[in-house]
Order: sequence, then structure tokens, then C-alpha cells
Amino acid sequence: MLKSLTESMKWEDELAEQTKKLMMYPAFVGSVVLVVTFFLMIYLVPQMVGFIRNMGQAIPLQTRILIHVSSFFVGYWWAIIAVPVALVVGLKIAAKRNPAIAYRIDRYKISLPLVGPILRKIILSRFASSFAMMYASGITVIDAIRSSEEIVGNRVLEAGLRTVGQQIAEGKNLTVAFQDAGLFPPLVVRMLKIGENTGALDTALLNVSYFYNREVREAIGKLQAMIEPALTLVLGAILGWVMLSVLGPVYDTISKMKFS
Repeated sequence: MLKSLTESMKWEDELAEQTKKLMMYPAFVGSVVLVVTFFLMIYLVPQMVGFIRNMGQAIPLQTRILIHVSSFFVGYWWAIIAVPVALVVGLKIAAKRNPAIAYRIDRYKISLPLVGPILRKIILSRFASSFAMMYASGITVIDAIRSSEEIVGNRVLEAGLRTVGQQIAEGKNLTVAFQDAGLFPPLVVRMLKIGENTGALDTALLNVSYFYNREVREAIGKLQAMIEPALTLVLGAILGWVMLSVLGPVYDTISKMKFS
């Protein structure tokens, strides 16, 4: 049991380190994007606006949009910074005071595109390995499920496990109870059924943990490979838009002067 617990803790530590590595590059590039955007909108674009207007020609649509965006940044830069921070802090405070809001936030986390499935697999892997260890040590199924409620770290799955535990206590079959909850993927239900039929429930759950651990590592690698070019593309798009909007009118003026 101690060996299994050690392996589980090592996996969680490795996963945390891998997640940190995954977030380092997006955080760096995202910070660069924000700094460059603020520099362009607050300093560079206002410097060019007067020059563009003094050229005495019609300002293109993309340039007018850029000027309005820049004016908004100049006038409300404090709000652009403060609103996201206030929103995050407000949600944390609301989640602590209102369980319904905390439940919705946890449901939203596991429903996010790309990140949600990975988070769900991490939670289910943690549940499966913990459940298997408790069951192998002689703890009853109901007590193991109750203890797992405190381990999963997500209120949606916690409520699902609580419902499963109540149904099992009322006499419902283990596999049927998990299937009726509607929160557990077919892999978990199938493995529970195999473990229940063979009497090796702990082995079946460890197989679930193994499969999900492998899928999580692969999914994190794929997500990292997608995030890096996506953020680079966003930065390039912003710079390209600004350069096109600023240099476009200048180029048009030079072209007219050349042919006149």
C-alpha cells in the first residue's frame, strides 16, 4: 500500500512539473503579446495618428478601427488591467461563499475545450488509483467512495460519487450506479464491470489509472504543440494589422505623389 501511495505521489509530482513546463511558454508569449499590444496602442499608434490625419486623404476602414481601439486603450488602460483581476478575485470570493457558484465553476472547468478533457482524465485517474488502493487494503466500497469524494477536487464529480455511494448503500449494483450517474466515461464503467465480475476490482481500477495517465501525458504534449504556434500566430496577426493600418495610408500617399 505504501509503495502504491508512493507511485501515486510521484505521478502527481511529475504531472505538476509537466504542467508547469506546459504553461511557461504560453505565459511568456502571452506576456509579450500583452506588452507589445499595450505599447502599440498606447504609445506608437497615437504618435502616428496625427501624421496620418495630416496627409489629407481618406483614412481606410482598418486604420479607423485601429485609431478607435488605440483611443480606448489610452482612455481605459486601467480598466483593461483591473477588470480581469477583479473578475478572478470576485469569482473566487463568490465561490467560497456560494456553493452553487463553486459547482458551476467546477462544471465549467471540465467542460472547457482542449483543457477540460485533460482535467477530467486527471481527476478520474486520481479517483481510480485512490479507490483501488483503499479497496485493496480492505476498506469497503461505500467507505472508499466516501473517501474518494474528498480526493477528486471537483464538486461535480464529488456530487456524482456521493450519489453513487447512496445508490450502492440502497442496494444498487456498483456498475449500474456508476453508469446511471452519467459522469463517468465508458472506460471506467467497463473496467468496473470487469473488476466486479472477476473479483479484482482494484486491478481493474489500476488499469483505468494507467490508461488515463498515458492519455494525459499524450494530451498535454499535443496541447503544448498547439499552443506555441497559436500564440506566435496571434502576435504576428496583431503586429501585421497594426503595420498594415499605419503604413497603408502612407504607402497610398507616396504612390499618389509618385504618379502625380
